[in-house]
Amino acid sequence: MSPPQIDAVTLDGAGPLYDQIRRAIRDLILAGSWPPGTAVPPEHALMEKLGASRMTVHRALAQLAREGLITRRRRSGTIVASPPASHAMLDILSIPEEVREHGQIYSYRILQRRDGKASREIAARFDLARSAEIAHLTVLHFADRAPHVLEDRVIHLAAMPKVVDETFAETPPGDWLLRNSLWTQAEHAISAVAAGPQEAELLTIDTGEPCLLVERRTWNQAQPITAVRLLYPGGRHRFVGRFGPYGAV
Repeated sequence: MSPPQIDAVTLDGAGPLYDQIRRAIRDLILAGSWPPGTAVPPEHALMEKLGASRMTVHRALAQLAREGLITRRRRSGTIVASPPASHAMLDILSIPEEVREHGQIYSYRILQRRDGKASREIAARFDLARSAEIAHLTVLHFADRAPHVLEDRVIHLAAMPKVVDETFAETPPGDWLLRNSLWTQAEHAISAVAAGPQEAELLTIDTGEPCLLVERRTWNQAQPITAVRLLYPGGRHRFVGRFGPYGAV
């Protein structure tokens, strides 16, 4: 297979250069523009095209290799990796996109924020060390002004120090993290729970009403980035996913 046109690699100008290169190549792979076995342009060609140093290009490709999207071979070069035989994952959802895809108007309100060491209750809820420095946020998301989902989130400040100065006035925490964090692993769990009195009041449902609880954690290598609990009124929501070999399609 002939190498892809290097002109296909375009940067979006957001964030560190190595991460722009990583995202540009990742997106070509996930979109199917570069199928398995496609030759990735060599480092020197990417350096010349993108005005990047060898170290920057090498870092981007090394990260893609750790994510399993490319295979680097000393003699034959770098190619797009074949998908694993069995692969299942839940996409990391953008709640604003989730609402807008249903033709509804999205809005949100930050109900509470506390920065510092985790309290005993929060440490137990999110399985944190008491010494962990975190930002703890409670956010209520709306669809057409009706409560859509209640978000309870911790962000590890050691991994995301920029959060200290971020107010989330323009972008909700989840979407802000999607744009600003580099993650390599994610874990999802979905369970059925009954709404407690405070949760029911915020979601305008009856106490004890069934809800769907989505719990998610993300890491960059071994470093935790965030943990979140998303509580959806069970009668208003269902999750549908369609997946290809590299994720959602």
